[in-house]
Amino acid sequence: QVQLKESGGGLVQTGGSLRLSCAASASIISPSSMGWYRQGPGKQRDLVATISGAGNTQYADSVKGRFTIFRVNALNTVSLEMNSLKPEDTAVYFCNAVHIGTTYWGQGTQVTVSS
Repeated sequence: QVQLKESGGGLVQTGGSLRLSCAASASIISPSSMGWYRQGPGKQRDLVATISGAGNTQYADSVKGRFTIFRVNALNTVSLEMNSLKPEDTAVYFCNAVHIGTTYWGQGTQVTVSS
């Protein structure tokens, strides 16, 4: 069974930092892409950052310079280092993996940034 297991969400003050991590089950071998999306209250799910197997990254404009995505291919993990957090970063963050044309999602982890 394919699983993406997220960890690391929580409550932080404005300007603080958090790291999100996601581990893909062994049935997803070397996903072509892994990443993070987020969905704020009453909003659609939007891309935050993605990273290919070769390490090519893509970021939403709103997080460039503050967030860093990285992955460890040997462990099938992807992490998101979030710095200088703002209240508008408050959302449920979802791990994402694309493998052989199929997209997988984690269950989400809540990130709340207090002002």
